Amino acid sequence: MKAQIYTQYGPPSVIRFAEIAKPNVGKSDVLIQVKAATVNRTDSGFRSAEYFVSRFFSGLFRPNQPVLGCEFAGVVSEIGSEVSKFKVGDRVFGFDDEGFGAHAEFKVIDENKGITTIPEGLDFETAAALSEGSHYALGNIRAANVLADQHVLVIGGTGAIGSAAIQLIKGIGAKVTAVCPGAHMNTVRNLGADRVVNFQTEDFTQTEERYEFIFDAVGKSRFSICKPLLKEKGIYISTELGPRLENIFLAIKHKFTSGKKLLFPIPTFSQEDLIFLKTQYEKGLFKPLIDRVYDFDQLVEAYTYVGTGQKIGNVILRIS
Repeated sequence: MKAQIYTQYGPPSVIRFAEIAKPNVGKSDVLIQVKAATVNRTDSGFRSAEYFVSRFFSGLFRPNQPVLGCEFAGVVSEIGSEVSKFKVGDRVFGFDDEGFGAHAEFKVIDENKGITTIPEGLDFETAAALSEGSHYALGNIRAANVLADQHVLVIGGTGAIGSAAIQLIKGIGAKVTAVCPGAHMNTVRNLGADRVVNFQTEDFTQTEERYEFIFDAVGKSRFSICKPLLKEKGIYISTELGPRLENIFLAIKHKFTSGKKLLFPIPTFSQEDLIFLKTQYEKGLFKPLIDRVYDFDQLVEAYTYVGTGQKIGNVILRIS
């Protein structure tokens, strides 16, 4: 099969086309003919190994898994002898940051992991974007225990994580203030934000508002800056480690303190989470924001664009 592979860490240019063997199908596995995937922060982080810690999962000196692509949508082409949840011909989507493999014509995944059927009438390209940013958002929202009567500040409302967070928080019934560039304020309003702050002309910290939860979906702020905006027992979460890994150390420290806290939840994902996100889509409470669609042979260009930090929502890779 055709695949886009990498055999060393580095910039987008380390990616190249290759003919590799189609994945073997185990007893509980599903083989998917991939129709669409995304190019996202997770893929980019493993490709570049900018955070050295990622190498403990992907390979210390070189990648153990040559095909990236953690988010996918496609059609089941083969199933293992013990598979009961899916059949050949099912339209499916999902997320797999352990096996990756979606930047290829075929991908294999265990039927009990991050895979479920595509909502009726939904195209492959939109389905492919339903899970990566949204599952990070969902995990952090749950860690903060957001409730319907609360007020949440989302910093970075236009990214895959932030745009999903706005919608998922509004689905709970909470109020959302979102921070984004001026050019995309209407987009963020359309996602459901109650108030939108243009960080290019306004300082979001200069406000009388106080929040139960501040979620930095782009890792551009710090707890020390946001702490005055939190209510007495408010929670701050960032998607990044912070300067000199301060978010890790503050999270450990705050386990033993009361009052305002920084949390750093470890991302987890289950098939139940994926089904929840599918249900939110079906209820009209969540739809992934899509920026651009690239063809399979444009993966280097897609990575380059994602690396600019200017993407809005999700970048799609059309495989077939």
